[in-house]
Parts: sequence; structure tokens; C-alpha cells
Amino acid sequence: MIRASTFARLRGDTSGLALLEFALSMPIVLALGLYGVEISNLALTNLKLSQIALALADNASRVGVANNLSQQDLREYDVNDVLQAAKLQGTDLKLTANGRITLSSLEESNGVQRIHWQRCLGLKTGTGFDSTYGRTTIKNNAPSTADDSAASYDPTAGVNTASSGSPDNSASHPGSVITGGMGDVGSKVSAPTDSGVMFVEINYNYQPVTGTWLIGAKKLHSIATFIVRDKRNFTQVTNPAPTAKRNTCDLYTA
Repeated sequence: MIRASTFARLRGDTSGLALLEFALSMPIVLALGLYGVEISNLALTNLKLSQIALALADNASRVGVANNLSQQDLREYDVNDVLQAAKLQGTDLKLTANGRITLSSLEESNGVQRIHWQRCLGLKTGTGFDSTYGRTTIKNNAPSTADDSAASYDPTAGVNTASSGSPDNSASHPGSVITGGMGDVGSKVSAPTDSGVMFVEINYNYQPVTGTWLIGAKKLHSIATFIVRDKRNFTQVTNPAPTAKRNTCDLYTA
């Protein structure tokens, strides 16, 4: 039989009080600590994506090789170079495995804003990963408006196939007309008269440190634009021999 004095001693025993308080508070402290780590990583990932988008738009606005007309020809080789640079910058994020990069050439000619050509890199597909602001599309074998959801990507928009023995098809596939420019409402970007801008869009599935149980699934989005720096030949993207692979947006590769 337990004596009353035994209960009295237990009631007055405080030797395990600190351990008990720690056990009760540890889950709260741990959750707050993990949340802080996750939010910090999310902010850092957002910053990285922003810097990659800016670097890609900047690089794409500069590349090219001089032609006989004192202009810069943009080659598929050049486009591939700048896309690969973006991929390398995003290696630690596994950017092309977990996201999608879209590079668009928004150009102005005769008062018309047009997405002349687009190149893409990344495995992710569908709404939220394909371009949010317009696409080079084709429907019934004719160029379509950029917001036509029933149309598919036009892999021949703005390209030159002369090196393969076929005629230059850039005139018959000039891209897609876009009204009001590219970007979010209230901050859309338009190309200068008789010139163009490089518009970069990156969509990315955030890879959380602690799993989705803490902050849920996040899809990150970053855009950047630069006006084309040199006197570029806007009639086409050339592909002289030896030809380079075209990373058109109907393809989903890493």
C-alpha cells in the first residue's frame, strides 16, 4: 500500500522539471526552426531564378556574328549557347529537370508586335510551365495568334532552313501577332520600333528542404527582358553548316 508520504515526496520533486519543459517545447522550436530554413531557401531559390533569367536575357540580347550587311546574324548555335549557360547556372536547382525556360524574341515591324520565334529548354510541360505570355503557334498550317490555346507550338517560326537545301521558310512562318506586348497586366513589355527584345520566362517546381508538409508545393516564376543591343538581322534565325539542334518549344528536353 502506497503511503501518503510517498505522494507528498513526488509532489515536491522538481528534479525533472526542466527536461519536461524541454520535451513539451521542442516540437514547437523545431518546427519554427525548420520553417525559417525553408523560407530562407525559398527566398534564395527565387533570387537564383531571377539572376538566371536576367543573365539569359542579357546574353541573348548580345550574341550573334557579323554578316556582309554590317548586321549581326543570330544563329541556332548562339541560342543554344545561352540556353546551356542558363542550364549550368541552375545546376544546383536541377532547373531543366524541375522547370521550363522559354526564350522569346518579341519584335516590332510596321506597327505590329510579334513573337517571331521562341526556344525552350526543360522537361516540365503544360499550364504553368509553357509560356504564360504568348507562344509562336500554328493552326491549320497557318500562323495563329499567340493566345490561341487550340494551336500548337510552331517549330518553324522564324527559322532559316536554307543550309539543308530547303528554301528559307521564315517568311511563311513569321511567328504570332501579340497585342499589347508580353508580361503581366499593367507592366507589359513591347519591342521598340523596328527592333526587338529578348523576353525570358522561367517556371520552376520548388524543391523544398523539408518536404511539402511545411509550406506546401510551390511553383516559382521569374521573367526578364533586355533590348537587343546590336544591329541584329531580325528576318530569321540562321543555321549555317555545320547545323545546330533547334531547341524549339514543341520539344521537352533537359
